[in-house]
Amino acid sequence: AQLAESGGGLVHTGGSLELSCAASALTSSPFTLAWFRQAPGKERVFVAATTRSNSVYYADSVRGRFTIARENARASVSLQMKNLKPEDTAVYYCAGFVGYCSGTGCGDRRLYNLWGQGTQVTVSS
Repeated sequence: AQLAESGGGLVHTGGSLELSCAASALTSSPFTLAWFRQAPGKERVFVAATTRSNSVYYADSVRGRFTIARENARASVSLQMKNLKPEDTAVYYCAGFVGYCSGTGCGDRRLYNLWGQGTQVTVSS
């Protein structure tokens, strides 16, 4: 993996967690960073993305509760998660690619050629 996530863990419903991702494989090229998640027995799905121009996009299921932020100088991205629900339980993956996306296009997994190893987030009821 060329991306490295950290910050997962176990929280109760309504709690908060922050995930971080170091994207050392990306340099000064315009790149998009995103978070996906995969619950047991389900497909990996889009959570949020941020482009080089700091445009941000969210899945409907997390909009208003999650915040994605990037720091271009360090090629890193974070995901602040608030008001967590049991259905947020999943392995969260950081992903990236050199280029731009917009809107729902950012949710296409095929765009992303860099992936982290994943970090577990568990929300107990």
